[in-house]
Amino acid sequence: MSRLALHTTSQAPAASQPLLQQIQQAFGTVPNMFKAVSNSPAALQSMWGSFGALGGGSIDAQLGEQIAVAVADRNACEYCLAAHTALGRKAGLSSQDMQAAQQGESSNPKTAAALRFALKLVNDRGQVSDHDVQSLREVGFNDGQIVEILAHVALNLFTNYVNVAFAVPVDFPAVPLSRKA
Repeated sequence: MSRLALHTTSQAPAASQPLLQQIQQAFGTVPNMFKAVSNSPAALQSMWGSFGALGGGSIDAQLGEQIAVAVADRNACEYCLAAHTALGRKAGLSSQDMQAAQQGESSNPKTAAALRFALKLVNDRGQVSDHDVQSLREVGFNDGQIVEILAHVALNLFTNYVNVAFAVPVDFPAVPLSRKA
């Protein structure tokens, strides 16, 4: 059971209602995570705005979802793992791609480098080296894309913490964690 109220659009604070309507249009439903975050219109605006901004960035949807499942698995966020596995499949990734991403792995060297960097950010709380950044450049990422990888990690930390801290019920097909946090 969620530790916070899971608002329907009509029950949510007035400033959250238009955002929940946008989320309903985007997903065909309002996922529980957004219902929980709607308790704070400012937090909902921040989260939804970040999803929109990064969705229009230079990191494609597939890599964004692979980063999301790697971070979710590392943080033992069953909600985000389930949601982003479903979204990754919708973006054209295979079940094998998504399982590998949970481990921070990919057969694509560029994706593998991004996942290693994302998990280093999580594991070492942002303490990366010149070599870590240069490794991304060597596989073809530019500085803007490197910043976007970090932004994807930061957004996923936000969503992971919301779902874990507030025990938000998973409303996507369950995916088993590959490890415990």
